[in-house]
Amino acid sequence: MKVLRRTDYPDGKFTNTFIGYGLEEDSPILELTHNWEQESALDLGNAWGHICIEVPDVYATCKDFESEDVTISTTPGPIKHGTRVIAFIVDPDGYKVEQNESITKSLN
Repeated sequence: MKVLRRTDYPDGKFTNTFIGYGLEEDSPILELTHNWEQESALDLGNAWGHICIEVPDVYATCKDFESEDVTISTTPGPIKHGTRVIAFIVDPDGYKVEQNESITKSLN
């Protein structure tokens, strides 16, 4: 995989890096988040924040999830330190999975 893009959020004190094997427009990507001021040691269970899946429309995706009784822990809306639309669902094991609106939609 290669780094496709990276964005620093100084106000939030974190960096998002997106990696993948191809262009974001037509290939799956993985978002990695680095929290600048991690105070506790990372171990099994807290060594990563969450997985993010990029979707064309977060609002529609969450509506579909709701119809399947999937728990939405954070309702769709703009990120705290930016404008991209995100939401979080909870998987069957209790892990939070971010739904992030496609970069191509955000740029239009």
